[in-house]
Amino acid sequence: IFLKENVMKTIRICVGSSCHVNGSYKVVKALNQIIDQRELGDEVELVGSFCMGKCTEGVAVECDDIIYAVSVENVEEIFGKIMEEK
Repeated sequence: IFLKENVMKTIRICVGSSCHVNGSYKVVKALNQIIDQRELGDEVELVGSFCMGKCTEGVAVECDDIIYAVSVENVEEIFGKIMEEK
């Protein structure tokens, strides 16, 4: 019998100066709430990161080599996309 190991998703959130001004703290807070509500704490890891070079597009959030422009308004939608790729 082979057991498939549960692979944790690592979501990196930029906390550089532009993303900080654009609301990275609010995005982190919203992601933590979503993860708690869906009881995914053992499947998703949030990690702070420095500039990803996407400063003009919103808060840069990276997972699986894809960078998303995230705001409080679209955080739930983006989180859904990230988790679909699992």
